Amino acid sequence: MGVNPVLVAVDGGGSKTDVVALGLDGSLVARVRGGASSPQGIGLAASVALVESLVLAVADGAPVRRTELYLSGLDLPRELGAYSEAIAGRAWARQVVLDNDLFALLRAGTAEPDAVAVVCGTGMNAVGVRADGASVRFPALGQISGDWGGGSGLGSEALWHAARDEDGRGPHTALTDAVRERFGPIPQLIEQLHFGERSSAGLAQLAPAVFELAATDVVAAALVDRQAAEVVAFVTACLKRLELLQAAVPVVLGGGILQAGDQRLMSGIAAGLDAAAPHARIVHVTDPPILGAARLVLEHAGIGLERLSLPR
Repeated sequence: MGVNPVLVAVDGGGSKTDVVALGLDGSLVARVRGGASSPQGIGLAASVALVESLVLAVADGAPVRRTELYLSGLDLPRELGAYSEAIAGRAWARQVVLDNDLFALLRAGTAEPDAVAVVCGTGMNAVGVRADGASVRFPALGQISGDWGGGSGLGSEALWHAARDEDGRGPHTALTDAVRERFGPIPQLIEQLHFGERSSAGLAQLAPAVFELAATDVVAAALVDRQAAEVVAFVTACLKRLELLQAAVPVVLGGGILQAGDQRLMSGIAAGLDAAAPHARIVHVTDPPILGAARLVLEHAGIGLERLSLPR
């Protein structure tokens, strides 16, 4: 690769980590991909070790002029501080920006200074930014911080309704058969989850069934509608706190569930936003979030984006 310095951008989440090295002219030098790097998911030490290995691999011996890390699981100042301390003193992190991966998603979808981004994949989170530098973010720590939705939320609710259907406390739902098909007898599944013999994370596998059944099953339809309302709630909260409810703000939607484009879900989001923030407009991200991270590192280094092009 030579000895020309590079800029490195990292987009890391709960399933994969994408890393690029860019030349000082903005051109793509190299790209590598690794596994999950969220410190909430795999732990701080393991996350740092993985990220460092990928940064060194993509740099391939070239000096790293600047590194920008956008990682899932960096939601609180305490988490950002701990990660910053853990990478301090490393050659590749002498000039570093560290933040949540939502900022990479947002920049992959829009360059506008007033914007909101929502991710809905395994879980949910959102961020809002304003031209004067103000921002809104959320703890994203699950039920204790008021979170619901994404594959995990939908899967857990599907099991909740199936369990009540099974024992007669709730209405019949086709979700009951969907749970059985994927996990076997429901009482056995509940017992396995209770004793830690099966991870609740696997319930996210039920999310596709929720969307598939929503056209004919009242319970599944209600869950899809609740998911749409939760997306709208995140967006509305961001816009209210930034005093942008009446502004023409792009709302960037990303993550596997939103990118799947379920008609009922997307119609519910559009209708909710029309009522709560009539001038907001939905932007569906088609570019990978690593493109947003790359744009950010180039912008912060004062380099133009003309030569930046990343394959999907």
